[in-house]
Amino acid sequence: MLRFFLIIIFFFLTLNSNAEIKEKIIQNLKNTKNLDFKFEQNINGKIENGNCTIEYPKKIFCEYDDFYKKVLVSNGKSLLINSNKNNQYFRYSLDKTPLNLILDKEFIIERIRELEEEISVGDYYKFELTYENLDIIIYFDNQSLNLVGWSTIDIYQNKVETKLSIVDKNIQVDQKIFDIRNYTN
Repeated sequence: MLRFFLIIIFFFLTLNSNAEIKEKIIQNLKNTKNLDFKFEQNINGKIENGNCTIEYPKKIFCEYDDFYKKVLVSNGKSLLINSNKNNQYFRYSLDKTPLNLILDKEFIIERIRELEEEISVGDYYKFELTYENLDIIIYFDNQSLNLVGWSTIDIYQNKVETKLSIVDKNIQVDQKIFDIRNYTN
């Protein structure tokens, strides 16, 4: 009988601990206006690196560390990818891409609240979010509780894993970087 009560107490303490972690992550995300970070992106084994700034809701500016000076930018409605490789750019409606959800912290908060539990993986908390036919895995650092990555499938059906490092948040951001007209050839 004592064993039964100990199992019940452990179960409730674990549930309370998981709920507490989720609420701390949600509160940290609510308090985050923007992020500035270095990234490593793996698209089906091809590694790309660079620097990004995210401003909620739905704005991002990334400069890739490559020969062609690739830039990815969203103004909250459109997503533009430009590089000097062939002097052309590609423009997409943001709502047709997985970034639409990744850059929407209200969506992330709502989905995390709906989940039964997070999964602790080494130094990260992992949340598996689903929306329509899209699966997104979001990672948060288990110490700072900051966003440190995501994994999804892009519009070309490639697996995309993005890891963030040197994350600064709530910094001063020049809004001009999100003007996609600055990056069209």
